[in-house]
Amino acid sequence: MGSTFLTRRVTFDAEHRYHRSDWSTADNERVFGVPNTEYHGHTYSCSVTVTGEVNPATGMLVDLKTLDRILDQEVVRRFHRKRINDDVPEFRTGKMTPSGENMARYIFDRVAATLPDGVTVAEVTVAEDATLSATVRRA
Repeated sequence: MGSTFLTRRVTFDAEHRYHRSDWSTADNERVFGVPNTEYHGHTYSCSVTVTGEVNPATGMLVDLKTLDRILDQEVVRRFHRKRINDDVPEFRTGKMTPSGENMARYIFDRVAATLPDGVTVAEVTVAEDATLSATVRRA
C-alpha cells in the first residue's frame, strides 16, 4: 500500500503589498508595479497536506480537532483580517515580502513545528485567488 495523505483547507481575508524598503522607489515600481504602492486584499485559501501512518484503531492519520486547532492558530488567527506587512512581524517592512511563495514556506514551517509526533507536513499551498497559488512540498 502507498503513503497516506490528508489535506485540510482554511480560508482567510488579508491585505498585503509587495515592497522592499531597501530598494529605491524606481526599483520597487519596476519589479512590483502597482502592488508596491497600494495595499490590496485577497480571500486566501490555504491547503495543508500532512502524511504519516494511519492509526488502526481510529482509521485516521491525525485527530482532526488537533489539526484544526493548529491551522486556526498558525494560519487563520495569524493572517485573518490583517494587513500582513504591518500586523505579522515576520512580514513587516524590511523583512519577508508577503508573496504567496513566502507565505507558503512560512506556514509550512509553522505547522510542521506544531504537529504531533508521527505526522509531518507534505505540502502547503497558498492561493490568492483561483488563478494564482504557490506550493511548497517536502523535499
